[in-house]
Amino acid sequence: MKQCVLTIQQNTALTPTTYRMVLEGDVSQITTPGQFINIRLEGHFLRRPISVCDVSCDDNTGSGTVTIIYKVLGQGTQEMTCFRAGRELDVLTGLGNGYDLSCAGDSPVLIGGGVGIPPLYLAAKRLLSVGKSCDMRADEGSCVNKKTDVTVILGFNSAEEIYYEDEFRALGCRVMIATADGSRGTLGFVTDAFREICGSHAPDAEGRTEFTHFYTCGPEPMLKAVYETVYKEAGISGQMSFEERMGCGFGACMGCSCRTVTGYKRICRDGPVLRTEEILW
Repeated sequence: MKQCVLTIQQNTALTPTTYRMVLEGDVSQITTPGQFINIRLEGHFLRRPISVCDVSCDDNTGSGTVTIIYKVLGQGTQEMTCFRAGRELDVLTGLGNGYDLSCAGDSPVLIGGGVGIPPLYLAAKRLLSVGKSCDMRADEGSCVNKKTDVTVILGFNSAEEIYYEDEFRALGCRVMIATADGSRGTLGFVTDAFREICGSHAPDAEGRTEFTHFYTCGPEPMLKAVYETVYKEAGISGQMSFEERMGCGFGACMGCSCRTVTGYKRICRDGPVLRTEEILW
């Protein structure tokens, strides 16, 4: 964790209630998809924890940019929509433990809902840029690069709320959209879209789908549904990033603790990413 001053470079609307902010400064502590930053807002006691959507950092200087996406949910985030380029913010960076991308395999599926989508963008970007495995062919004795095939399922309430669909496609992801009102894509939730994909692909001899691992982030009801559908029913292990109200954001107050198979863990410090095998609902 590092406290630093970051300068707003951009702050623009993606939808009527969702905004993208690009901050510039020392981002050296942000190393893993799934980490978050904690922003101090004048006049508010608690900082605002927001997941990292993207980061670009100079390895030599540690300076660069971090992109966050936030939704207007209260007075604090409403005030943030009025922040202009050039404004400086007091920010804690490099918070939380992110996704372990080494578990992805050749065909991971990324499942996000609402403001849980942003950390999956950086995960997809990293998987597609460095996610190549060396397949040694015994008959040829040669090493063949295999590019990771990334599928992304994005869930929204309606078509009006959709964002970053084009950005995921531009990375090279296969993208499916689900909307609760059926105005775009699959009618229903991300789990309905997942079942739709699996229904078009025959399971293997052990009854498993084509997917090797899953990464997800979103509201807790969505995470629980993904846990039951993708982990319990389809038998795919994965990692879940929890959205949780936080006090300090770095593990001191214990306000965001949750129960796991090994005892209580703090979402802000031990998470926000937890493995399916350790979660107790």
